[in-house]
Order: sequence, then C-alpha cells, then structure tokens
Amino acid sequence: MTFNPGSRLDTSQVSKRGGGRSGGGLGGPGIKIGGGLGGLVIMVIMALVFGPEVITGGQGFTDSSQVDRQTAGDDLATKCRTGEDANEDVECRVVGTVNSLNQYWQEGVHDLGVAYRAPGAVLTSGQWQTACGTGSSAMGPFYCPGDETAYFDVAFFAQLRDRFGAEQGPLPEEYVVAHEWGHHIQTLTGDIQRTRDGQTGPQSNAVRLELQADCYAGVWAANAAVTPDPSTGEPYLQPLTTEDISAALSAAEAIGDDSIMETSGGRVIPENFTHGSAEQRQTWFLRGYRDGRPSACNTFAVDRV
Repeated sequence: MTFNPGSRLDTSQVSKRGGGRSGGGLGGPGIKIGGGLGGLVIMVIMALVFGPEVITGGQGFTDSSQVDRQTAGDDLATKCRTGEDANEDVECRVVGTVNSLNQYWQEGVHDLGVAYRAPGAVLTSGQWQTACGTGSSAMGPFYCPGDETAYFDVAFFAQLRDRFGAEQGPLPEEYVVAHEWGHHIQTLTGDIQRTRDGQTGPQSNAVRLELQADCYAGVWAANAAVTPDPSTGEPYLQPLTTEDISAALSAAEAIGDDSIMETSGGRVIPENFTHGSAEQRQTWFLRGYRDGRPSACNTFAVDRV
C-alpha cells in the first residue's frame, strides 16, 4: 500500500529512542513480562510471532547506548515529512501508518461503542523499559497495555521477509503496525482482559484476541485509501492492489503458529497455539478487509474461529 506523495507526516505521533544493547537479534531469547490492567495476568501482547510464553533471557541490561530522545525525535522530524518519504524509508513508513491509523480509528471506534484515545508509538531497539517491564527486540513488535504504547524495532520487518518468508512490499509492514493498534482498540473495549484465563490452543481466548487484532488490521486496510490526511484533505494512502493483498496474506501465513513451529524445526502442536494458525490469520485479516467495519471482528462471539 503506497502513500500519496503529497500527504504530510506528523512525527509528533511517534517517538524514537535507543535501548541498551541486548547482545542478541530477533531470534534470541525474549523476556516474559506481566502486563497492567489492574493486575491482569497477561504477557506483553506480542505482535505476530512470539507468544506469551517467551522465555526470560539471561542478558544484562545497560542503557549506556541510550539515544538522546530529543535528538532522535529531531531525526524523524527532519527525514519524515511527506508520503514520498514514507515510501522510501521504513521508519517514515511507520510514522505514516501511525498517522493513518489514528485518523481512521477516531471514527472507527464508534462502531464499537467506545471513545478513542491514541496509543503511544515508539521506535526503538535492543532492550528498553516499559510499564510492562523490560522490552526487547527479540520479542518482535509488541503492545504494552500498562502504558498503552506500541514498540517497534524496524529490523523485524527484514526478519519477516528473510526468516519467515513473507513477500516483499509495504503492506506486510503496515499490517504489523495495524495489528498492534488492534491490541490498543482491545484495551479501549476491554476485550484485552479476556486472556486472563491463561489458556492456549486454536479456539482459546489468546488466539481469539490475536485474530481480532488481525481483523482490525484488515478493517483499517479497507478504509486506509479513503482516510484523509487532515492537513491536505487527501487520503494518506493509495488504493490497495492485488499485489498488496497477496503480500499481506503471505505475512499472515508466515507468522501463523503452525508456520512458526515448522520454521523452527519442531512439530506442530495445536494445543500450544497463542496467535492462530496461518489459515486462521489469513481468514480474519480478510474478514476485516472485506467487511470494512470493526464490529465484524468479534472473534469472541463465534463458536469457532
């Protein structure tokens, strides 16, 4: 999904900071973190790949490489000005996607009967502190309900293609960001609390939560080409192409629980699913995209997802 070159990016909606070096890449150990929401026993909501059961890493954390936040913010403001920048630079693409998501969901949440407040969005790397505990690039992008903030290490997008086999194209990256926004919408509606039962498996609340976030991402994609940049009145994004949809579905397939288990060299154990199979993830992204309404994404109201 390509940005209209004339759209203007608002970098104030995204912050950028460095984290201490973790000593490991995205394939390294993750960190098990308890979330907020009044003692809700919920791990940090992993975006796409790493489920709530990620293992505590043994690496030490220092913030000696912490990037000055003002300097980092100035960097984004300098390089991310228009939709053309979003088409060329991955960090600017995150900024533009966040702008579009915030603009769409201001109205989109009315379909769910709640009011909208924008989450935080942070570009970072290594290890860093959140209201849910220590975050790490090893987890992939994630949303922390405790501080209502989504965290992104953009290096993950290369891993999505190179390690997990997603197709090239901007929509898989935008899908990742939109999925995290889906978790924020679940915070606003209260659905995020449904995972407190701690169950896993293809029909578990954990999987239903992730599939709902996929569906919300599809809803945003359906509306993105008509969601206007308030500064210009023109849409942020151009209409989706067949190639865009193919790339997004390849990402959904690549990061299904069964696909991840196979890629990791293990056997597929459905009882351990936390995010949904490749087929489930594709199905619910498409449901949101084809219907275009958030109310179509009630994964908790159907017998089987």
